[in-house]
Amino acid sequence: MHPISLIAEPVVYIGTFPITNALLLSFIVTVILLVLGILFKKKAALIPGAFQNAIEALIEQLLGLMASVLGDEGAAQKYLPLIATIFTTVLAANWLGLFPGVGSIGFYGTSGAQASFVPLLRSPSADLNFTLALAIIAVFSVNLAGVLMLGFFKHVGKFFNFTSPIHFFVGILELVSEMAKMISFSFRLFGNIFAGEVLLIIIGFLAPLIVPLPFMFLELFAGFIQAFVFAMLTLVFITIAIAEPEH
Repeated sequence: MHPISLIAEPVVYIGTFPITNALLLSFIVTVILLVLGILFKKKAALIPGAFQNAIEALIEQLLGLMASVLGDEGAAQKYLPLIATIFTTVLAANWLGLFPGVGSIGFYGTSGAQASFVPLLRSPSADLNFTLALAIIAVFSVNLAGVLMLGFFKHVGKFFNFTSPIHFFVGILELVSEMAKMISFSFRLFGNIFAGEVLLIIIGFLAPLIVPLPFMFLELFAGFIQAFVFAMLTLVFITIAIAEPEH
């Protein structure tokens, strides 16, 4: 069993910029999702087939769930691209990280005088850089939605309110909470996926073949839940951001 690394390892360099194994798999995830999206758009028909029916049913279910949270079907359609993109990206990253060969196929690199195993691919969600970048995008999108809905000054007034000391203090707490959302988003996803990978590696080393299978299904379910939680929390924060301050 090779040592478990907390950080993603570089596998190739473009000039001085390192391409890590997690970044490489995130490129693969992006390409797969783009190709599937283009193919689905080309194959879409007025009389849908079984696959198109299934996708449309999933989208309708997601729209219904979003409308129940936002309280408005029009708003659900407006924010569907963002929420669906976050969900599918995190889900694909989580599930592709469980494919055979991810984390086990690689090469031996030298670190000082010692050779160490470097996996060629690593789950993007097991890299804090990926989860933090996704968290920053989500929080930025939440605040952008608030600005577009309420206006710049009204939205910023939630954080910088000088009408009274109490309102000022509450605004500062709201600003700190925005920073806390990034930390919470990133570490929740990273911690769950990384811990799951460590568990699979240890179980596979101690009891290979049959025993790891139930844990593999558990990690598939956990990957779905983490993607769903990330997307739904983003939706809830959007709902709060676009609400009038007095509400």
